[in-house]
Amino acid sequence: MREHPTPADLSIGSPVDPTPAIARDALAAAANAPGYPAVAGAPETNAAFRAWLSRRAGVRATDLGAIPSIGSKEIVALLPMLLGLGPGDRVVVPEIAYPTYVVGALVAGCEVITSDDPAAARGASLIWINTPANPTGRVMDAEELRAVIAAAREHGALVASDECYLEFGWQARPVSALSAEVAGDDVSGVIALHSLSKRSNMAGYRYGALAGDPQVVARLLEIRKHLGLMTPCPVQAAARAAWDDDRHVEEQRERYERRRSVLQPALETAGMRIDHSEAGLYLWATRDEDCWTTAADLADQGILVAPGDFYGERGSRHVRLALTAPDDVIAGAADRLRA
Repeated sequence: MREHPTPADLSIGSPVDPTPAIARDALAAAANAPGYPAVAGAPETNAAFRAWLSRRAGVRATDLGAIPSIGSKEIVALLPMLLGLGPGDRVVVPEIAYPTYVVGALVAGCEVITSDDPAAARGASLIWINTPANPTGRVMDAEELRAVIAAAREHGALVASDECYLEFGWQARPVSALSAEVAGDDVSGVIALHSLSKRSNMAGYRYGALAGDPQVVARLLEIRKHLGLMTPCPVQAAARAAWDDDRHVEEQRERYERRRSVLQPALETAGMRIDHSEAGLYLWATRDEDCWTTAADLADQGILVAPGDFYGERGSRHVRLALTAPDDVIAGAADRLRA
């Protein structure tokens, strides 16, 4: 790798833009918190989350369980264990996906099946889906979601839909598995995970939330109580403020869309093809060669990316580039690509 004064690190999707003032102010105002928080979450924060699900995700089910989590990754990693799954249970994960789905299943002793086919529900206890997907940015439409849910219900499996990038659709409209157009008012056998990390630049706050089948949510709540998985009161106050406000999300969308409009054409000028990437905070790029060859070549240009095989064997000819870097870093990477 040639030395560059300032490498453009596009390998990690960690937010860099400011946390909204409304969230910071709410956090400070709630800083006097001498008592333990409830694992079930503050009623006001849960109500704000439910209101957001209705307003932005089109969820109409009235019988809806909802609780906070310590970041959405807590649930991704612990869900098989919290459900009581173990040896003899089968967990289905997407073919190209963030590796924690697999790790969480293996820690619980489950068998892992890698498949995007709804037919994989046969014999499964848990099916993970991720839309918009990390790393590919692929969006599952309502018809695809209904097919997965129908197959899961036929075989008695739970569908867990990771929807943390739902607010960031570019060329496709992300749809929640809990939305009225997918589930109607029946959310049995379905839960959805959400987060304020990317939506509101609150990754450091470690706040996530899940909603869905009230019986499943009640079970998760009961187990999490005994594990002490509590979201701090000041964080819940900040989360309530963030869920209630859409303006800061639109501002953040504009930032990401601007960065996307700079980086994507530069990659294409450099001979790369962008696959999927209809939504989310990443560009899934390929030159139809081994991902490590692409990554090494970009590193020689001072651009750091994530090799695609980190997300599964089917990602071995792609690299992931994050749009979460500052504007000047994105612009610098684009200049190097065009040069």
